[in-house]
Amino acid sequence: MRILEIVGICVVALLALLFAIFFRRRLLMLGGGTIRLQVHINTIVPGRGWSPGLGQFVGDELRFHRMFSLAIRPKRVLDRRFLTVEERRLPAGPERLAMPGHWVVLRCRTADSEIEIAMADTTVTGFLSWLEAGPPRDPGSLRGRPVFGPRPIEG
Repeated sequence: MRILEIVGICVVALLALLFAIFFRRRLLMLGGGTIRLQVHINTIVPGRGWSPGLGQFVGDELRFHRMFSLAIRPKRVLDRRFLTVEERRLPAGPERLAMPGHWVVLRCRTADSEIEIAMADTTVTGFLSWLEAGPPRDPGSLRGRPVFGPRPIEG
């Protein structure tokens, strides 16, 4: 009888954990302005290290929350005032297994680092519109923001 109690407690704990993860996801999506995306977190092995999550647009920030996490705070915050898109490409090699086929990888540069994000091709249009809709910059403060619209992808 003792083994059944332990198994029952483990099952209830697992169900509670799954409920908490999905409840957190629903809370993040409540306010609107959320997209599914993946961020290249780990670059040790080429083509691997993608982390799925939700992107939440809040003012001038894109906040990345990991999909399978209980954290309330975002894992990464991208400020559109310092964000530029440098390259757009299709997933290659092992990346094709980590994300759906209609997704696009964007190589972006922030004020202090470089980051790769992946999202659905249809979401890229909205993301680029949000990026372009930012307030104008002081012409002498930073280099220009090369944001490009949808274009055919060579592959």
